[in-house]
Amino acid sequence: MTGLTDVPALLLSRIRDVADYPEPGVMFKDITPLLADPEAFSALSDVLAGIARSTGATKIVGLEARGFILGAPVAVRAGLGFIPVRKAGKLPGATLSQAYDLEYGSAEIEVHAEDLTADDRVLVIDDVLATGGTAEASVQLIRRAGAEVAGLAVLMELTFLGGRQRLETALGAAPLEALIAV
Repeated sequence: MTGLTDVPALLLSRIRDVADYPEPGVMFKDITPLLADPEAFSALSDVLAGIARSTGATKIVGLEARGFILGAPVAVRAGLGFIPVRKAGKLPGATLSQAYDLEYGSAEIEVHAEDLTADDRVLVIDDVLATGGTAEASVQLIRRAGAEVAGLAVLMELTFLGGRQRLETALGAAPLEALIAV
C-alpha cells in the first residue's frame, strides 16, 4: 500500500483530463481510471474512512451518482450506514426534498426521511466540489431531517469555481476536506 503522504499524488495521477467535455472549453476531470486501479481506489477509501472516523460520523451520505461509488465503500470500511441522496423522483416512499439553483435552471434532491435521526452525525461524500450547489442543498436536507452535519469530504475541489466559499456558511463549524485541490 502507498504511504499516506503519497496518497494525493497517487490519486491525482489516476485522474484523467478530458478536453472539451461535456462542452467546448470545459476540462473534465475523469475519475474512472482511479476507480479502475485497486490500489488508488483502496487508498482513497481508507483516507475517507479516516475522515469519517475523525469527524465522529455515524452515517455517510453519498451524493448521486459518483458520491455513491465513493461513499459506499467508505461506509463499509468505517462501519457506518450509507444513505443515498438522489435526484428527485428516484426514491420510493416518503422523502424529504431540497431544491437548489444551478448555473442555468434548478434541480432537486431527495433522501428517505426515516434514514436519518437526531442522533446521527452525517459525513457527506462526493467526488468533486465545483460550485457547491448540490453539496449546500445536501447539508440543508440533512439538517431538515433532524441530523447533524459532521462534515463534507470530496476527492477533488475545483478551487476556481468558489464552492468552498459558498459552503462556509452552510457548514458552520463542520469541516470541509478536499483530498486534491485544482
